Amino acid sequence: MVKINHYLLCFLLLLSVNSLAKPGISSDSTVLRNLQSMAEQIKQPVVQKGDKVLSRPEVPTGYEVQLAGSDCLPVIAADGQVTLPLTTTQVHLYYTLSDAYGNVADVPSITVLVPGRYESSANTPKPFVVPEIREWFGHEGQFTATKAMAVVVNPAHKAQLEPVAQTFAADYKELTSNSIAIEFGKPKKGDLFFTLDNPEKSLGEEGYLMEIGEHIAVCANQAQGCFWATRTILQLLEQSKDIPCGIVRDYPKYQRRGFMLDVGRKFFSMAFLRDYVKFMSHYKMNEFHIHLNDNAFKQFYNHDWDSTYSAFRLESTTFPGLAAKDGHYTKKEFIELQQLAAQYGVNIVPEIDAPAHTLAFYHYNPELGSAQYGKDHLDLHNPKTYEFMDALFKEYLEGENPVFIGKEVHIGTDEYDKREAEKFRYFTDRYIRYIESFGKRARLWGALTHAQGTTPVKSENVIMDAWYNGYADPAEMIKQGYDLVSIPDGLLYIVPAAGYYYDYLNNQYLFENWEPVQIGKAVFPYGHPNILGGKFAVWNDHAGNGITEKDVHHRVLPSMKVLSQKMWQGNQSNMAYAQFMEKSSRLMEAPGVNVAGRVVSKDSLVLSFDFEGKKLNDQSGNGYHFLPSKKAKRIASFHGQALLIPAQSTMTLPVKEIGYDYTVEMMVKRETPTNGTVLWQSPNAIFWLSDPKSGKLGFTRDGYTYTFNYTVPAGKWVAITIQGDHKGTALYVDGKLMERLQGRISEFNGGKDKRANIQTLVFPLQQLGSIQNKESLQMDNLRVFNKMIGQ
Repeated sequence: MVKINHYLLCFLLLLSVNSLAKPGISSDSTVLRNLQSMAEQIKQPVVQKGDKVLSRPEVPTGYEVQLAGSDCLPVIAADGQVTLPLTTTQVHLYYTLSDAYGNVADVPSITVLVPGRYESSANTPKPFVVPEIREWFGHEGQFTATKAMAVVVNPAHKAQLEPVAQTFAADYKELTSNSIAIEFGKPKKGDLFFTLDNPEKSLGEEGYLMEIGEHIAVCANQAQGCFWATRTILQLLEQSKDIPCGIVRDYPKYQRRGFMLDVGRKFFSMAFLRDYVKFMSHYKMNEFHIHLNDNAFKQFYNHDWDSTYSAFRLESTTFPGLAAKDGHYTKKEFIELQQLAAQYGVNIVPEIDAPAHTLAFYHYNPELGSAQYGKDHLDLHNPKTYEFMDALFKEYLEGENPVFIGKEVHIGTDEYDKREAEKFRYFTDRYIRYIESFGKRARLWGALTHAQGTTPVKSENVIMDAWYNGYADPAEMIKQGYDLVSIPDGLLYIVPAAGYYYDYLNNQYLFENWEPVQIGKAVFPYGHPNILGGKFAVWNDHAGNGITEKDVHHRVLPSMKVLSQKMWQGNQSNMAYAQFMEKSSRLMEAPGVNVAGRVVSKDSLVLSFDFEGKKLNDQSGNGYHFLPSKKAKRIASFHGQALLIPAQSTMTLPVKEIGYDYTVEMMVKRETPTNGTVLWQSPNAIFWLSDPKSGKLGFTRDGYTYTFNYTVPAGKWVAITIQGDHKGTALYVDGKLMERLQGRISEFNGGKDKRANIQTLVFPLQQLGSIQNKESLQMDNLRVFNKMIGQ
C-alpha cells in the first residue's frame, strides 16, 4: 500500500492539532488551507488484478477520506467495487477529505490503472465508430454480414427487446436496402443476438457487452444498452460488411449528452426535428433540448417592442392564437416526436422560457409585459402573470396522456433583471414545485448567483444548466444541492453569423481539451457526481438573418460527432483530432437521414447528362438517371440534341439536393419568358429561372428569396453555373462571374446596429421544371460536381 510521506504527514498533523486546540477556529482559513494541502498529498494504493474492492488511501487519525466519484463506474463503482476491464484501463477517482469539525476539501483527481482481464490486443486494432468504443479486445478472424443474417432476440426478453430489434431492422434496410428477419430463440452462425442475461451488472443502464465471432452476441442490463449496441453495429456495417472479431465493453462516461436548439427565434420544421432525433441517436447523444419560445432584439425593429419578432412554437388550446402563425407544432406531432425520440433512446426536454424571453406572451396579452424592465420580461408583480403561466404549463402537463410525455420539463429562468431578484427567485421556486406537482423533474438555467437574495429556491432533485459562471457559480450551485449539466457559453454556444460567441465551435480545442467537468474557468474533479454531463446549443439570436436549417446543420454536424466522443469517451482517446475528423467525416448522419445533402459519388463528378441517345441516363457512372417522362423530349440543338421541358411539365432525379461545396453547370434556353418560372426544386428549395416578382435568376429557401442581378434572355443559349458553399452562392454566365451573394449587411439605427444576411443555397435537384410553369425551356450539358470547380 502506498503511503503519504511520513515527515509531511507528521507536519500536517501537527498543524491541524495546533489549530484545533484553539477555540472557535474550526473554519479558520489556516485550518482550511492545511486541510486542502493534506488533500493534495493523498495517494491511491495500487489496484491489483485480484482486487474486488478499492483500497482507501491512508490519512491521519481524526480525518476521513471518502470516495465521492469515479469517472469510469463500470470499472470502479461509486461504492469502490472493482470490475476488471478487458484490458488495462485508466480511471480517475474523486475523493473528499474531511476533518472532525466538518470541514471538507476536494482531493484532486487521482489516476489509477486497473489491470485488464486480457493482454492488450495491439495487433487487432479497435474498429472505428463515433463515439469511440470504450474497451476492446480483438480476436483473429472477422464476422461477415450476409443476406441470410437475422436478428435473434432471447424469448425471455421479447417485450423489452423486440422494439429494439424492429428499429434496428428498419435502419438496416435504410442502410443496405436489404430486409432482415426478426426471430426469437438461439442464434445461428451469421446472426445478431440480443439478450438481457448480462453477467456485467456494473455496465449500468446504457452499457453493453458485445462478442463478435461466428455470430454477434449483445447483452446488457437494460434495453437501452442493447439499442446503443445497434448504433455501433450500424456504423461498422456502413464501413464494411466485414467486422473484426473481438469483445466490446462499451458505456458512457457521462449520463447526459445533449444538444439544445432555439426554435423560438427561427422555426425548424418537424421533419428536421425528427431527422435530428435519429441523427443524435446514431452518435449516442441522448438529450434533445427544444427551446420553444423567444424573441429577437428590439434594436433591429426600431426599438419597438410591439414590432419586434417573437414566437411561441407549440399549439395551445388554452390560449388560441398564442402559437406562432409563421410556424408551430401541433400537440399531436410534438407527442409523436417525443415517441420517436423514446424509440431512439433520446430524451426530449421541452422548454418554456420565462420570466424573461417572453415577448410572445406580451404580444398575446399586453397586460403580462413589464413596464419597468422591458416587454420581453413578465410582470412579476401582476397576479395575471402567474395565472397565465399556471394555465400554460398545465395544458401540457395534466392528465394521463400529457403533451410533455418525458420525465423532465425545462422552465427557463435566465437573464431577468437582477433588481427584481426576490420576485425572480419566488417565480423560479414556484414553477420548480409546480412542474414537480405533475410528477416531472424540473430543469432550469443557472441564474441564482446573478439573482442573489433571501427567497429560498428548491434545489433537491433539480437540474441546472450551468452556462455562465457570473450568472450561476457552479461550485456554489453544487453546494446548494443542484445537479449540473455543463454548457459553458464561451465554449459551447453557436450563434450563427452574429459576430459573438461562435459561428462554428472550436472543435479542435473541444476535442483536445474539454470535458463537462470544465464549466467556464471552473474545473471540477473527474467523476464528480453532481456534474451529470454536458450539451451544446444553437441560439438564433439574429432572427430574420436568412439562416436556414441547412446552415444550422452545417455548423452542428462536426460538433455533434466531436461532442458525442467527448461525453461518451472523455479525454482518454489516443486518436489525434485530424484523424478523428477525417474518419468521422465518412460516416453518414444516420440511416435515412441526410440533412447536409451529401451525394454518394465515385469521384467529384456527381451527375452528367448530354441528352444524346435514346435514354436520359447519367453518364457520371453513379447511376442517377432521370425517371421516365412522357412530356419531356429531346430536340435538335446547336451541337446535337437537347432536352425540352414543356410548360406545366417536370423531370425527376433520384437525388434530392446537393450540399456544400458544389458546382452546377447547365446550358439553358428559353423562348417566351414569364415571371415565376421554376428551373429546379426540392422539398427544401426552389431555384428560379425567373423569380415571381422581378423575373431575375434567384432562389427561395426557408422563407427567404434572393435574386442575382441577372435576367436570363430569350431565344439564345446561355451557360449558367452556380457554385455554393457555407458562406454564399455565386452565379457565372458564359464563364464570367456575374455576382456572388455573400456578406450583405443590414444596418439599423443609423449604422449603430448591424445584422449579417446569410445567402446560401443547398442546391435542389429533385425536380426539373414545374407544373406551374407557363413557359417551356430547353436544357443541355448538365453537370453537377461535389466541389467548387475553378472558372
